[in-house]
Amino acid sequence: MGEKTRIAVTPPIQVGGSLFTPEQLVKIGTVASTDSKIEMTNFQQLYLEVPLERSDAIKEELEYSGLEVYPSGFVTKSLIACNFCKGAEKGGLVAAQVLNRAIAGIVTPTPLKVGFAGCALGTSEPLLKDIGVVKMLNTFDIYVGGESKGIKASIARLLISGLSEAQLVPVITAIIDYYKANAKGKEKFSKYVHRISIEEMQQITQTIVSTTS
Repeated sequence: MGEKTRIAVTPPIQVGGSLFTPEQLVKIGTVASTDSKIEMTNFQQLYLEVPLERSDAIKEELEYSGLEVYPSGFVTKSLIACNFCKGAEKGGLVAAQVLNRAIAGIVTPTPLKVGFAGCALGTSEPLLKDIGVVKMLNTFDIYVGGESKGIKASIARLLISGLSEAQLVPVITAIIDYYKANAKGKEKFSKYVHRISIEEMQQITQTIVSTTS
C-alpha cells in the first residue's frame, strides 16, 4: 500500500447550495481507490483519501469535472455559503465566489470556518462560524468568534457593519492574517477573539477600511 493523502472536495458556490451532479459523484468514486475513505464534513466538503503520488493528477481530474479541490487540515475552509434563495444578485453570489477564491486554503493555527449569508435570514448559520459575513441589502456585516461545538457554544459578535463589496476581501484577509500572527500556538479562533478583545479587532479592521474607502 502506497502513502495516501487527504484532499477536500466541494462543488462550486452556486444558487441552490452544495449541489453535486451525478457525473461529479461518479468521478469522485472513480478516482478513489476501493479501500479509500470518503468523509462528509461539517465544512460542506468531502474529505477524500487518494494516493499521494497521484494526488496532483486526481486534483486535475476533479477540477475538470467542475469540482473544487482544497487542502484539508489546518487551513481556512472553503466558504460555507447559503443557498442564495433570493437570487444570485440580491444574495451576493459573485461576492461570495470572489471571497472564497481569496481565503480558501490559507494555512491557519486551527481549521477556520467562514460563513456567508446573502440576507439576514442567515440560513448558512454565519453567526456560529469563526467569521460570519451577512449581506444586508447592498452592504456587508462581519461577525467574529462564533462557536458551534461544546457546552459553551456561543454566537459571533458584530465586528463591523456597512462594508462595501470591494472592502470585503481586504477586511477578511486582514482578520485572518492578524489571527495567524497573534494566535498562541493552536489557539482556536473563538478563544483568540475573546483574549485579544473585540475592541482591538475593531481597531485593526477600521484601519483596513480607511485605506479601502
